[in-house]
Amino acid sequence: MNCEHVGLNVAEPLAAADWYARHLGLTIVKRMDAPPFTVFLADSAGTMLVEFYRNPPDQVPPYATMNPLLLHLAFVSADPAADKERLLRAGATFIEETHLPDGSHLVMLRDPWGLALQLCRRGAPLRRLL
Repeated sequence: MNCEHVGLNVAEPLAAADWYARHLGLTIVKRMDAPPFTVFLADSAGTMLVEFYRNPPDQVPPYATMNPLLLHLAFVSADPAADKERLLRAGATFIEETHLPDGSHLVMLRDPWGLALQLCRRGAPLRRLL
């Protein structure tokens, strides 16, 4: 089996989807402009989808106060430092930056709605391990 998507209940799915499309290069492949405002976004490889929706509206997790290691979206980045600066200018907030002994460079941010996102440049790309 292959993963199709990860679904996230968020406060403003349409605005979040637009932000991710504009700043992280995801492509909106399906969008509902009525409740529950479901939006599916594809990564640039076309192999993984992220779904944003608001259903039920009263059960959006408190992403902004959650430890980012509980839940985060991770993106491959050729230049995490430059992408960090670009995303900060676009409304993201900084959490931490890590350089691992294997040469990996990881940057943890929060999107404008508090959801944690990670920028990853791995010393050895994980996809090669599959």
